[in-house]
Amino acid sequence: MAEGRILNRWIVVAGAVLIQLCLGAIYAWSVFTKPLVEAGWTRAQTQGVFSAGLAAFAVVMVLAGRLMPRIGPRRLAILGGFVLGTGYILAGTLGGTDFPRLLVFIGLIGGTGIGLAYVVPIAVGMRWFPDRKGLITGLAVAGFGFGATGWVKIAGSWGNLIADRGLSATFTIYGLVFLAAVILGGLVMAFPPESWKPQGWEPPETAAYGINNGEREFTSRNMLRTPQYYMILLTFVFGAGAGLMSIGLMKLFPMVALTARGMDSASASAIAGTAMAVFFSLANGLGRIVWGAICEKLGVRISIAAMMAAQGIMVLVFPLMAGTKTLLYVGAAMIGFNFGGNFALFPMITAETFGTRSVGQNYGWVFLAYGIGGIAGPIMGGKLGDLDNFPLAFTICGALCLLAAIIISRVRPPIKSS
Repeated sequence: MAEGRILNRWIVVAGAVLIQLCLGAIYAWSVFTKPLVEAGWTRAQTQGVFSAGLAAFAVVMVLAGRLMPRIGPRRLAILGGFVLGTGYILAGTLGGTDFPRLLVFIGLIGGTGIGLAYVVPIAVGMRWFPDRKGLITGLAVAGFGFGATGWVKIAGSWGNLIADRGLSATFTIYGLVFLAAVILGGLVMAFPPESWKPQGWEPPETAAYGINNGEREFTSRNMLRTPQYYMILLTFVFGAGAGLMSIGLMKLFPMVALTARGMDSASASAIAGTAMAVFFSLANGLGRIVWGAICEKLGVRISIAAMMAAQGIMVLVFPLMAGTKTLLYVGAAMIGFNFGGNFALFPMITAETFGTRSVGQNYGWVFLAYGIGGIAGPIMGGKLGDLDNFPLAFTICGALCLLAAIIISRVRPPIKSS
């Protein structure tokens, strides 16, 4: 790209954030769970749609990684926006409150759209910002975390869409917005020319993160042959599972805990909604930026180990905090902050371990962990919730996060096979 157009890389960041704001709507699913339960759904069914969306998201990312070199990041992002928007529009026009239909339209089709578009801002951002990969990855995915706040509040207390228009109209409105906004952001998703680099920047001789020397590029096939891949995958499974289980229960469990201490149901619902829509969601977005910046100082492996240890402790103590308003807000914010860090740090460790230029193809395989965690965590939480044993779900996930900190600390540079 011509030197005079260097500043256009910040337009790429703006497009990336716009895309991710819409993709983050999957985290706003909790705002729909209460009216669906009132319509006759079980808690496990509400988590089933959420888990289906997460699983489709993760699995389709592998396909997206293979498609990107063939059709380019711009077309891939636009395709993702079209599929995501269509899923929500179908949910609004045909879904009603029917569980199988919403499972397909929002869970499977919506999750597919997210999976197609998600990797684009990450891969494009890393190529435009080789000088600040950690921070820019955090910024690129921050909208995904922040987006949930807006979509929850627009459907609830800010816009009252659910109360005034109903579930179906809310789904339709969201689908139209997602369709337009993701396509708009996708128009600026393009890689820089092969020879382009930021003015005054030279590639380091060794990677700053202590994993890969920056010269080795692993194909997905070679990556899947390394133990490092499976150690990273398992760490991500535990971290994602804990966070996604917490998201699924962030409205239901605090309501139970608060009412058990004598609070009326309306007040408990408002406080629990604020914990999710404000404290968890804003901290989720902030965590992506802050952990990305921390990564540039500490290195990616140490940063992930620290994040997992902190998350493990917070998830373990959260059942003791959920019944008190102030402590609930603190706990929700800290869990959201650490959970958000996953999405800045795991693209980084994928790039630094297996190569930056192939991160678009390889990160989909790493991101399968998100789908595994998205199935196991929320469904376990929903099942234990139906058994009135929410604390056990948090205990299991907290212990696994502490184990994840140990696993990731043992990752060492891989040896590329021929």
